[in-house]
Amino acid sequence: MAKARLKQDAVAEALTGGDLSLAPPIFRRYGCVGCHTIPGIAGADGKVGGRLVGLSDQVYIGGVANNTADNLVAWIVLPQRFSPNSAMPATGVTESEARHLAAYLYAH
Repeated sequence: MAKARLKQDAVAEALTGGDLSLAPPIFRRYGCVGCHTIPGIAGADGKVGGRLVGLSDQVYIGGVANNTADNLVAWIVLPQRFSPNSAMPATGVTESEARHLAAYLYAH
């Protein structure tokens, strides 16, 4: 099981160009934990936004964008680019930080 987990983590990082180990404090810094339930992140039990689990298995991001690493990064940075009426705000997350978050989300 641990070997499969390491492979999944490596694939997620290769797809996104991010480092999933850097994601937990970024989720906290930008308040993602207040709106979303995020597996493996203490206190991330928000009910406002969707549960961020199994994202790599989903076809769409936010119900509107094809699920690709670049689209996920772009969605995290500015969801209104894809869905002008999205309840998710522009948080100020940089593209580099979004890559770390995307890696984490694809791995979980």
